[in-house]
Amino acid sequence: MNISSPHSFHIPVMGLGFTIDTPVKVGRYGISSVVSIIEDELVESMREVICRNEGIVFSPIHAKDYDSRANRITAYLNVLNNVVNQQIAKLRVADFETNQEINKYFEMLPESSYAHQLYNSISMAPNEDRLLIQEQLRDFIIPGSIDVNIMTKLDKTNYDGDGNALPIEFCDALAAFRGYANSDLSSKIIFSAGLNPRLYSYCEKFNDFFPDENGNIKKKIVLKVSDYRSALIQGKYLAKKGLWISEFRIESGINCGGHAFISNGMLLGPILQEFKDKRDELFQELLSECNAALKLSNKITFKSMPVTMITAQGGIGTSIENNLLLEYFNLDATGWGSPFLLVPEATNVDKETLAKLAVAKKDDYYLSNASPLGVPFNNFRPSSSELQRKERIDRNRPGSPCYKKYLSSNTEFTEKPICTASRQYQKLKIEQLQNEILDEQLLKVEIAKLEEKDCLCEGLGAPALLINHVTPSHQLSAVTICPGPNLAYFSGVFSLKQMVDHIYGRMNLLNNLNRPSFFINELELYVDFIKEEFNKSLNEISAKKSTYLQTFKNNLIDGIQYYESLFEKVKVVDVAFQKQNLQMLDSIRETLNKLIIPVVPAKG
Repeated sequence: MNISSPHSFHIPVMGLGFTIDTPVKVGRYGISSVVSIIEDELVESMREVICRNEGIVFSPIHAKDYDSRANRITAYLNVLNNVVNQQIAKLRVADFETNQEINKYFEMLPESSYAHQLYNSISMAPNEDRLLIQEQLRDFIIPGSIDVNIMTKLDKTNYDGDGNALPIEFCDALAAFRGYANSDLSSKIIFSAGLNPRLYSYCEKFNDFFPDENGNIKKKIVLKVSDYRSALIQGKYLAKKGLWISEFRIESGINCGGHAFISNGMLLGPILQEFKDKRDELFQELLSECNAALKLSNKITFKSMPVTMITAQGGIGTSIENNLLLEYFNLDATGWGSPFLLVPEATNVDKETLAKLAVAKKDDYYLSNASPLGVPFNNFRPSSSELQRKERIDRNRPGSPCYKKYLSSNTEFTEKPICTASRQYQKLKIEQLQNEILDEQLLKVEIAKLEEKDCLCEGLGAPALLINHVTPSHQLSAVTICPGPNLAYFSGVFSLKQMVDHIYGRMNLLNNLNRPSFFINELELYVDFIKEEFNKSLNEISAKKSTYLQTFKNNLIDGIQYYESLFEKVKVVDVAFQKQNLQMLDSIRETLNKLIIPVVPAKG
């Protein structure tokens, strides 16, 4: 378990607005959560909301103010920090007999927690000992960490009022990072979506990311990674700058919400096994590199191995799976994302979307090409943004107005990057396709692919505004929501305590759908993906594509063999369930064996 947190799970970042104020909702119960800070207009709106709710004077930071993006983020994070600290201060002096909140804090802790056990002992203790136990318990009350997330690839250049490019420190990712670095928080920043050299180099400019004389780091770096190789490469890159990685957060790309950063067929189980086998080796290598860099720059070195966590998230659905990750794979914590979308006490989901999620069917969740980043994106068919996208196409007005431009990266038609989901780009691209493609059927297919792109900047932030009765700018209130497919096995709306009790095995919130192991769910999604990729290449397959598909297939078959061994070795489920999963592995292997990928020699 994470020694800095009373809980063995955290709530990952979800979208732009779903978890943007989650710390003020769950932090007082010791639950850590992650805030997206990439959208500073949303951040500023939510600061005004929280200030209004908490009776705090709100002084706006205008978009045209100098360094407004970073300053808005700093101000927002400081407000979150102050509010959570005030909540904790009140909780520590609350009366156990009359205050439900302080009791809820200890009731939600895991069974293995000493504080939970001590709390349960109150009812059995003599009257004269109860007050003593209650006073002891107050010392265990600590807030959940207010962590932040930056998608490292969202780092577009920004311009001044005259259209001149601003210096690189005003690019999106660097400005957001500066906003966090200048805040009062002592927490973690999560870098997701890969290595960004200029962002990683920028970290060196802030002392809070380096150890003090006691080896403590005020602001810790977390890398969200898909495999061991990525962890080693990025970890060494930062270590050579004297920057320590306090956590490697392994994400099952295809079984999480949001963007699905799909690997080459490497499955979560084998990936976790490699981390388990090489954990000490990884830490020792990084410590050696890090201390050498710190010494070279005359900074304080680590005198012993600093605390480093390995965690995982993506598709976990039961306490049995949660315990398997913690106990067999020796993880320090897990991340539970999409199920918390059904918990209004924890996340922001507007009433209309929440009602749809509560009764959604399995087919309502799908892997789409909606993201302008060109990365597969978990989507929800009944969402208002999907309905809006189709209505725009029906009106012969495909694409979205593009105001925020966070995903602007295409320069096919313009000097300055524009977004592929924008109306401007789609109009230009459709005209190009109409001039180049004579086959009417093929033209329809290509235009449909193009029009699948949707605006994420507005849709992923809208629910946080709607639920707080704030009118979204430009009246763009359609909601994009990006739950992982695991949410298909949860139906209804739940309290925070119910979901936490589910995670710890004190109750079961799963619906009646037949749910295989989360490892099998991920495997099936990968098989669907490789079949689709193969079918796209039926007419013509390149040597590169052939090699990719064959590697993908081989990794899946190796993963099946690993899971067969794991299910035989670790008795974590009942016999009938275990037999069902083994039968599914056999069936999936048979499907893969029928997938014959042609060998295409490389040219030249």
